[in-house]
Amino acid sequence: MINDKSEVFEWLKALFIAIAFAFVIHTFFFTPVLVDGASMEPTLQDQDRMILTKVGEPKRFDIIVFHVTEETDYIKRVIGLPGDRIEYKDDRLYINGKLFDEPYLDEFKQEVIDGPLTHSFTLRETPIKSEVVPEGHLFVMGDNRRYSTDSRHIGAVPMEKVVGTTKFVFYPIGKIKIIDK
Repeated sequence: MINDKSEVFEWLKALFIAIAFAFVIHTFFFTPVLVDGASMEPTLQDQDRMILTKVGEPKRFDIIVFHVTEETDYIKRVIGLPGDRIEYKDDRLYINGKLFDEPYLDEFKQEVIDGPLTHSFTLRETPIKSEVVPEGHLFVMGDNRRYSTDSRHIGAVPMEKVVGTTKFVFYPIGKIKIIDK
């Protein structure tokens, strides 16, 4: 009889530890996220499901999820880091005067027949109204440049609004992939 009570206690303890462990992992390290909309096409499709990593600082060209409002999150690509000068000319990205290749846009650039995929701009022509990305902020853009509400419209994203980075699509099963810039 005593053995049965201790066995039940051990099972309850193991269950509690498993639930606590899952909670900590979900809260502080990884969580699933749903892509809602077409702003990241062709890289990500509407309704793709991804794993969000909540550790580490975002790097240039990482895909991040950030809070726009308490109820709304966006998923975009990091283009500019604090202190960067961002400019687009002739559908080409210049960061601090250096030309950067964006291979993730090649598919869309080939399909565009009526002008550039990304219209020319400098940071001063965005809500940032500055020559450089402010300290503690990121400049983000969707890969579907013509149909993305991003830093060109909402301004730079404060680092404290960043939920995490994501690069692993786990659903739909037939499209499982790791996004590599």
